[in-house]
Amino acid sequence: MKSLSTILIMAVLLASCGNGDNQFDASGNFEEDEVIVSAEQNGRLISFNVQEGDTLSKGSVVGNIDITNLLLQKEQVEATIQSLSDKTTNPAPQINLVKKQLAVQESQLQQQLREKTRTENLVKADAATQKQLDDLTSQIDQLEKSIAVTRQQIALYESDIATKNRSVFSEKNPLEKSAAQVQEQINKGQIVNPLSGTVLTKYAMQGEVTSAGKALYKIANLDTLTLRAYITGIQLPAVKLGQPVKVFIDKSKSEYKEYPGKIVWVSDKAEFTPKTIQTKDERANLVYAIKIKVKNDGYLKIGMYGEVKFN
Repeated sequence: MKSLSTILIMAVLLASCGNGDNQFDASGNFEEDEVIVSAEQNGRLISFNVQEGDTLSKGSVVGNIDITNLLLQKEQVEATIQSLSDKTTNPAPQINLVKKQLAVQESQLQQQLREKTRTENLVKADAATQKQLDDLTSQIDQLEKSIAVTRQQIALYESDIATKNRSVFSEKNPLEKSAAQVQEQINKGQIVNPLSGTVLTKYAMQGEVTSAGKALYKIANLDTLTLRAYITGIQLPAVKLGQPVKVFIDKSKSEYKEYPGKIVWVSDKAEFTPKTIQTKDERANLVYAIKIKVKNDGYLKIGMYGEVKFN
């Protein structure tokens, strides 16, 4: 049996070795940005394919909210737009009729002009009277005035009908914008996952009635976690952005699991030491927060305690 003094010496040596191995420079807890995905529309969840622990990709459609009423609203607006064409007037038939009348008048004018030239020659040869020539000239003047009126009539028809049609079609633009707004509401009936990650908590079930802003599930990207640790002002000059460090988590009562990490943020303001954090210098009241990115192999969890050694 070993003597009591020998046992005491071995115990002191083991304690000193243990203290040397477990001297860490900083400690903290793992965290990650968690996103709560909420409904953007009111209605019943007709589908919701989300389970806690699921890995979802960014942009994937994970559910649908009943938007039947919105679809009916859009159909109504589109029908109103379609009916606008029935309110417009096609000027072609009426204008073509007047243009035919104009063509007849112009043909008559050409004939009368030829007749005037022939009559002028006859008057010179004393084969026709001046009165005949004057009557013919008067008929030509009257015909030219009629042609001018007909042309004005055509221009007036075109102007009036164009004005009327513009008034009708002025209703189209607001209706199209209204249809676009309804379509936007329809699109919000789809539940689109905003980022790649793991579902942490599910708040709703398929078949429930939800409303805009109501939480549906919480998701976070767990591929890389952030260890938020604290250092003293004495340690601050020894750390820098991008610095590699060693991160440790409990593997058993006496063992640690080691991970490589990198400092990605250092606070520029001091704060009081959190009650749950023990720093290297326990007498320091003020500490600085740092963030360390650590690649997750599946064993790291949000809220887990971690230790840091600076390389």
